[in-house]
Amino acid sequence: MNILNQILGAGNGQVLDRLGGQVGLDRQQTQTALGSLLPALTGGIKNNMSSEEGLGSLLSALNRGNHQRYVEEPECLGDQSSIDDGNSILGHILGGREQSRQVAAQAAQSTGLDLGILKKMLPMVAGLAMGSVSKQASSSGILNQVQGSSGIGDLMSQLGGSGSQLGGLASFLDMDGDGSIADDVLGLAKKLF
Repeated sequence: MNILNQILGAGNGQVLDRLGGQVGLDRQQTQTALGSLLPALTGGIKNNMSSEEGLGSLLSALNRGNHQRYVEEPECLGDQSSIDDGNSILGHILGGREQSRQVAAQAAQSTGLDLGILKKMLPMVAGLAMGSVSKQASSSGILNQVQGSSGIGDLMSQLGGSGSQLGGLASFLDMDGDGSIADDVLGLAKKLF
């Protein structure tokens, strides 16, 4: 399973309905929007995982945040606190407001959906992405090991030095399983249209 499938299947489509309801899109339009926004976010997360500092920051955020609630309780997606958290997540994984605007603009261009709607959705999708990653990290046992470690070096040692569980998390972010997420943007666009 990958991150998109986990979000699409969460709550028997309830996440799609709640997300779409927040911005006035039907289920198909919401799925299209999600598919166009998610690759940039997963790319940012995976990019953060490529450095020790970024990985430490991501694991710390997953450990202290309650991000799974966005997937498990989609009714909270439109709450102001959830949107604020989503904007904070966007800052960490994309680097800033300008990059977020570029992601929304590219998604609008590729989908034909309204740019304003996609900008409004982006923090909610960021929360869903982080919630899905948190859920995956929790189910694979990574978060339990983060709590018991004294730092990234200690965590890598606990994970057997190879970080195979972290590799599993990275493959969760790879939507087509080819080891790269760069092509996932194009692949999703082709699948959704």
